[in-house]
Amino acid sequence: MPKKSKKIIQNSLEEIKAQNTIFLDLSKSNSFTDFMVITSGTSSRHMSAIKDKLFEDLKSNKISISGVEGQNSSEWILLDLGDFVINIMSNDSRAYYDLESLWDPALNWDE
Repeated sequence: MPKKSKKIIQNSLEEIKAQNTIFLDLSKSNSFTDFMVITSGTSSRHMSAIKDKLFEDLKSNKISISGVEGQNSSEWILLDLGDFVINIMSNDSRAYYDLESLWDPALNWDE
């Protein structure tokens, strides 16, 4: 299921032109999620469109969303799917919080 979910998420993000997307495999390093996705939008409108596209594609593939934080934020929207946590961030917030630096680069899930 993770590979199928990853492909759905990846296709949605590519189609809506999300930027600098990375997938991290955290399954062996924490207990809150197995995979983290970090991506950026160019504006608050673009970030909202990314969220809406993900909602649509996840729903049509019967993948449920457990929670959403910052739904109307112009800086950071978080989608919790259980196995996946998706962070949709503005470029400024992404640079400021630098989530990528919290994790070992070897955790990048490139397959």
